[in-house]
Amino acid sequence: MAIIAGSVLAISGLAVGAGFAGQAAAATQARVSATSELADSTGLHREQLSAYSAVAKAHVDNTASTTLNEANQVIAASQNKVDASSLAAVASSLASYEVLPLDEITSLTAQTKAETAAVSAATAEADRAAAEAVAAAAAQAAAAEAARAQTLAAGNTPAGARATAQAMASSQYGWGSDQFSCLNQLWQKESEWKFDAVNSNGGATGIPQALPGNKMATAGSDWATNATTQIAWGLGYIKASSYGTPCAAWSHSQANNWY
Repeated sequence: MAIIAGSVLAISGLAVGAGFAGQAAAATQARVSATSELADSTGLHREQLSAYSAVAKAHVDNTASTTLNEANQVIAASQNKVDASSLAAVASSLASYEVLPLDEITSLTAQTKAETAAVSAATAEADRAAAEAVAAAAAQAAAAEAARAQTLAAGNTPAGARATAQAMASSQYGWGSDQFSCLNQLWQKESEWKFDAVNSNGGATGIPQALPGNKMATAGSDWATNATTQIAWGLGYIKASSYGTPCAAWSHSQANNWY
């Protein structure tokens, strides 16, 4: 009976062993079949499949690296212009591409490219708007300067200077038309109301014929080119002098040929 039992156990063991061997053979055959199918689908020989995987990984990594570099450049260019936080976040994830699975690298690369394009477009629009604003400010400044130059040119004519002097004499000193009549005759005699008049004999300068001309700098640094500045100085000079009024200054000029 013991011999029979031992025989049964031996036979059972052989059967189990044969079962395991069969399963291993089936798994091996499955792997062989899968490898064959992959080889057939790629057109590569079995020994080339590992090299193919390495090439695919290198290609995906290279694309990720290029995409990441472009993203970082766009992020730098967008500083203080547009919000690039979404791009920065996905680029940060892609920065780990060397240790990520291929499908995840591919997905992150696509997201990074899309965000890069969006931020790049927004930055370009911001740059365009900024350039337009600078151009508009420059145009406005140029227009203001042109208007100032036009006003200055008009005020520097004898007629313009007379109008300015009459207005300033009235508003600042309370001198009416009678006093302006005297002032008109006085400065007509002195300079013909020309802001650039210079007396060749003594060097007296400008509409009021200040001597020396740079005395008028107390009224403004543009005294040599601005009739209004010269008028402001001349009216102040008459008021502060012993004359006190244009008519008194005119009377002195008629009597002494100077004032």
